[in-house]
Amino acid sequence: MKRNSAVRDALGFDDVLLVPLETQVKPDGVSTRTQLTRAIELNIPLLSAGADNVTESQMAITLARLGGMGIIHDNMPLGKQVEEVRRVKRAEGEVIANPITISPESSVAEAMDLMTTYKISGLPVIEQPSQKVVGIITNRDIRFFEDYAKPVSELMSKQVITVKGKIEQSLARQLLHQHRIEKLVVVDDEGRCTGLMTVSDIEKLSRYKDAARDAHGRLRVGAAVTMGKDAHDRAAAMTDAGLDAVFIDVAHGHTREVAATVSSIRQERSSEVQIIAGNVVTADGARSLIDAGADAIKIGLGATACAASRGQIGMGMPQLTAVLDVVEQCDMQNVPAIVDGGIIDASALAKAIGAGGHCVVVDRLFAGTDEAPGEIVFQGGQAYKVVNPAAKAQHRPPSSGAVRDAYRLDEDPVDTTVPYRGSVVHVVNQLVTGLKTAMAYTGSQDVWTMRENAEFVRVK
Repeated sequence: MKRNSAVRDALGFDDVLLVPLETQVKPDGVSTRTQLTRAIELNIPLLSAGADNVTESQMAITLARLGGMGIIHDNMPLGKQVEEVRRVKRAEGEVIANPITISPESSVAEAMDLMTTYKISGLPVIEQPSQKVVGIITNRDIRFFEDYAKPVSELMSKQVITVKGKIEQSLARQLLHQHRIEKLVVVDDEGRCTGLMTVSDIEKLSRYKDAARDAHGRLRVGAAVTMGKDAHDRAAAMTDAGLDAVFIDVAHGHTREVAATVSSIRQERSSEVQIIAGNVVTADGARSLIDAGADAIKIGLGATACAASRGQIGMGMPQLTAVLDVVEQCDMQNVPAIVDGGIIDASALAKAIGAGGHCVVVDRLFAGTDEAPGEIVFQGGQAYKVVNPAAKAQHRPPSSGAVRDAYRLDEDPVDTTVPYRGSVVHVVNQLVTGLKTAMAYTGSQDVWTMRENAEFVRVK
């Protein structure tokens, strides 16, 4: 201990309450739109944790449709993580760029396997090596067909409706209805396939109006990495697959290795992907990562009394104090702050936003939902979501070159069990409803006003 320093008080979310203020704001008139980074906007301030019992593509797709974003965990081989990112980016959009295709010589069995694997209903048929579109094969073409060895060319529809370049949705709807089809193949001037427009994607664009989308109408997605060459390689590969934000996700982010990783990815991919780095709990830690090139800072280390860092090594910072300290530095440099830890209910979410956070990371609440990896089991009449060793067979092999996070402590046993909570949609609705009500109590119509208006009192 520094002998000349006084021991200061530090507070967690449970130590305070928000003060109600005079208001004319109703919960249904509140906007929860916020900034993940200066370049990425979300419609709800919720991120699903980059943990192997929380976020893979299914969680990321659902959360992005609701207006938030999922962080694909990195406890898997690089190729698998890249594919999880691709699944999110291909889930929907104005135009599916580089769609999954098949050649006319391929078997019907191969076509069925591709459609099952990628959960799609049809494939453009591409002639090799010209890359020109010669047909399209859909579920309807092979629904009752059993000779799986036959080539695709014998069943594909040869009358393909194509369009050149990007067209307006209204025209796409008109063509789809006119020809009674479900897919338009986008081609270039030489007739080569460059994209796909589908009925289902157009419907989803209308259905999920608050979804977090990129400039091409695709769902937003983030992914976790650690440090060093493995982090650099993963960031590069996932950026090529359309990744929106890379989360340099380590237990203690105030180190030279983390700053060097931020700087390396920033220099290599300066404008292609946003970099979010952490975790830190001090202004100095935030400043080091911002100076290295981080677009947002993640806050949290020993956020709650049950955190492993507190119990095992006596290390940490109660989350409210951590947020207040770091946010002051982030605001000075116009960099959003993300609260990672202590979000156990809507009240903690409201306090995190009131303290200055722009978004929060949710872990255990989301781990118990249908969209999280794992299986539902019943014990003593209670349902649980379980991720067991067999389900973790996808772990990164030792030869992957990954750098182990030396500061990471094992907070959970290998067999991770959490209460089952149903669909993540219901959990998100509860959190957002609670946040909107708290914002209305403080007279805040939006997140920025909430960050200005919020006043705390200590509970003794």
